[in-house]
Amino acid sequence: MAQEVFMDIPKMEEVSKSFGTFGDVLDAVAKTLEAVSMVMKATAWLSFGATAAMAAFIDRILPNIRRAAAKMNELSGDIIGAIKAYRDGDFSGSQRFAG
Repeated sequence: MAQEVFMDIPKMEEVSKSFGTFGDVLDAVAKTLEAVSMVMKATAWLSFGATAAMAAFIDRILPNIRRAAAKMNELSGDIIGAIKAYRDGDFSGSQRFAG
């Protein structure tokens, strides 16, 4: 028995846009944190190493933020791809989201 596939295209476009926006925000956060880290490292001698410790913490979480940003942008692209496949009648795109 064939299963019917339905997609609320306008809603999915909103979801894709939200993922893209969140990815862009995370990119901006990563760039800002990187700049803050550099400033803290440069001024570490003034604070007897306290800012160096904060910079090390930022440097530790920065890769995770970058990975999350890349994943959000990837999901946005995947959703757009599924929308295009659905519009074109190619239901193989729905397999990307199959459990």
